[in-house]
Amino acid sequence: MMDEIRNQLEIRPVTVNEVGQYNDLLRYVFQVTDQELVDSGYESGEIVRAKLPVIKESDVIGWFKGDELVSSMAIYPCRVNIHGVLYDMAGLTGVGTYPEYSGHGLMHDLIKMGLNHMRAHKQWISFLYPYSIPFYRKKGWEIISDHLTFNVRDTQLPKQEIVPGHVERSEIDDPDVFKTYDQFAHQTHGAMIRNQLNWDEYWRWENEEERFVGIYYDAQERPTGYVMYWIADEVFHVKEMIYLNQEARVALWNFISAHFSMITHVKGNIYKDEPLAFLLDDGDITETIKPYFMGRIVDVEQFLKQFPFEPGSAPIHFTINDPLADWNNGVFGVYWDKEEKAHITRRPVGEGVACNVQTLTTMLMSYRRPSYLAQIERLVGSRSAIKLLERIIPTETPYFSDYF
Repeated sequence: MMDEIRNQLEIRPVTVNEVGQYNDLLRYVFQVTDQELVDSGYESGEIVRAKLPVIKESDVIGWFKGDELVSSMAIYPCRVNIHGVLYDMAGLTGVGTYPEYSGHGLMHDLIKMGLNHMRAHKQWISFLYPYSIPFYRKKGWEIISDHLTFNVRDTQLPKQEIVPGHVERSEIDDPDVFKTYDQFAHQTHGAMIRNQLNWDEYWRWENEEERFVGIYYDAQERPTGYVMYWIADEVFHVKEMIYLNQEARVALWNFISAHFSMITHVKGNIYKDEPLAFLLDDGDITETIKPYFMGRIVDVEQFLKQFPFEPGSAPIHFTINDPLADWNNGVFGVYWDKEEKAHITRRPVGEGVACNVQTLTTMLMSYRRPSYLAQIERLVGSRSAIKLLERIIPTETPYFSDYF
């Protein structure tokens, strides 16, 4: 029966002429209703037009029965900062199959084809927002970032502190917002380097009439931070707060606290392992943490060649297994020359550690440290090899606040 159904299907690129079918498939699979679209500020038919640029910029692959799209996957071209190195990243999104075609291995084949496509386009790493963590772990992805939410009562807001600059309210597309974020992203591990399409997607499901931004300008009138927010039902909602230094952080909380008479709570998001409670005078607040994005190294050898290892005194090699990408199976060695430049080889130089591609990804993204991964038996190696990895892998945890 499975072969009969698959024999009726063909796999090929989804074109802009099929954007309506692509939209219908995603809305069905993810159960996005007309009312939810209206609540997000869309008029009838507008979501199809809004998704057109994404399809034009992305590579969408699908299974078709005749002219009918029954399963799809989109590869969204992005750039991310990984420990100071800018990588081309493949954002995987729009993954879905009509239920009557599930269970036939269609998605497995799509993802396998997608990995080959990413590799051909030199996208050495891929990110996605998981609808099922177990499903994507089986395909080689692993958790790389967290999403923290907080709830602060009005009485817990920090007291005003004097800062040399000032905050101005502005439109969310103020050029100073883009400028400040770009500076932040270039100095922050894990952050997306956003182009205009990324910014459009960033606001995809927010009501545009309710959005505001407060931009902090320092004593030299340089923008060094912003808070994106909206106010509803006496709640100040923080979508994203970016600051290049602590002065800007203090100033932005001054701005939020200035709304004391208008609000009862401040609720918001933090996309980094940086709990807010420790920074407040009254730290008895509610914070929740949950996994956010997953990542996957697409090509281990090429990813390692760009990776900014700290200089190591001894060589080391990884033995990797990958469930879908055969080219990642095997040995990858790292050694340093006299100028302390790292080199990658397929020989087993120095001591060795063994793990799957999921574990390698979360470790090199510094979401989890080698010692912890060894402790839970996701990473196998001698104590000295684990200590060497602790020294050569940068420690900064990833910040990723985008969604696609």
